[in-house]
Amino acid sequence: MTTSTRGAGQAPAVLVLEDGRIFRGRAYGAVGETFGEAVFNTGMTGYQETLTDPSYHRQVVVMTAPHIGNTGVNDEDDESRRVWVAGYVVRDPARVPSNWRSRRTLDDELTGQGVVGISGVDTRALTRHLRERGAMRVGVFSGPALAGADDESLLARVRRAPEMTGADLSAQVATAESYVVPAIGTKRFTVAAIDLGIKGMTPHRMAERGIEVHVLPAAATADEVYAVGPDGPDGVFLSNGPGDPATADLTVVKAVLERRTPLFGICFGNQLLGRALGFGTYKLKYGHRGINQPVQDRTTGKVEITAHNHGFAVDAPLDQVSETPYGRAEVSHVCLNDNVVEGLQLLDQPAFSVQYHPEAAAGPHDAAYLFDRFVSLMEGQRA
Repeated sequence: MTTSTRGAGQAPAVLVLEDGRIFRGRAYGAVGETFGEAVFNTGMTGYQETLTDPSYHRQVVVMTAPHIGNTGVNDEDDESRRVWVAGYVVRDPARVPSNWRSRRTLDDELTGQGVVGISGVDTRALTRHLRERGAMRVGVFSGPALAGADDESLLARVRRAPEMTGADLSAQVATAESYVVPAIGTKRFTVAAIDLGIKGMTPHRMAERGIEVHVLPAAATADEVYAVGPDGPDGVFLSNGPGDPATADLTVVKAVLERRTPLFGICFGNQLLGRALGFGTYKLKYGHRGINQPVQDRTTGKVEITAHNHGFAVDAPLDQVSETPYGRAEVSHVCLNDNVVEGLQLLDQPAFSVQYHPEAAAGPHDAAYLFDRFVSLMEGQRA
């Protein structure tokens, strides 16, 4: 990515998809060029949390909601230390933010962090195109020199950009040093959370339940995981994160399963658990990204509206219990839109995972019970 922080406003911009489809608009955020995977997000709120979600690393996010930026940017809702999206695509950016917590405009925030975006794009048409053709590589070019270049040269540059399949990205977004999020109130448990791209609200949700969370780098070893706490951790958490799960090392996940330590994974963590159990993973055509996805918890029959951000999924049978090296496993949650696997659980030891985001930042709180389920597993193990 190359950027300039001056002269955005009405500067021309062009978005070029790898299949040759082109959209023209105006610069939004920094002026320059950027490349990534074009994906769309259907959330009508929560753009600040979306921008700072590390799972969006190397992705250019298209917002389907037409009006973006109306609440500005505040200093409380970031999910990580920086904006992670590779680029941002909106239809009608707000001219003036209106919210009592707003500290600056979204345009200024993107410019300040060097994020190249484009506005004035028919994001509905772009989303329909991505639904039909699938997520694909994209380039956004803004400023007279870049946006005025010939289409064929820009398309050639897009096609030279790396694909998401085969991308190993967790270490690029994870913490370099371990840190602790203390329990709120009385401490009940200690959890080792492996940061594969963790969102800030996730350890907070555990802290609310009396859990002291030790967040470890993505490359943490099993010895480092079990050095957490005076007698080792009461549970292990596998976070969300970007990239292709097929590239991830499973040594720590298998070590946790072998020691029968309570295990909870979300999103990327769900995919790692699935692979450790012997299931494959695959890339979805255009993924699930938004805060309105209906999922059924098959253990209770309850349907919940959930927050998603994933482009890969676990390939596990929906209609049977599977034998794995760690006992019987089954699909616990399924997306009601397309029958994609949204959760796994082991029946013979304390381990489960979901493909979506129960911390719900932003999003509905229907799935918050999953943190309570994790607490119950640790209570049962302690007993």
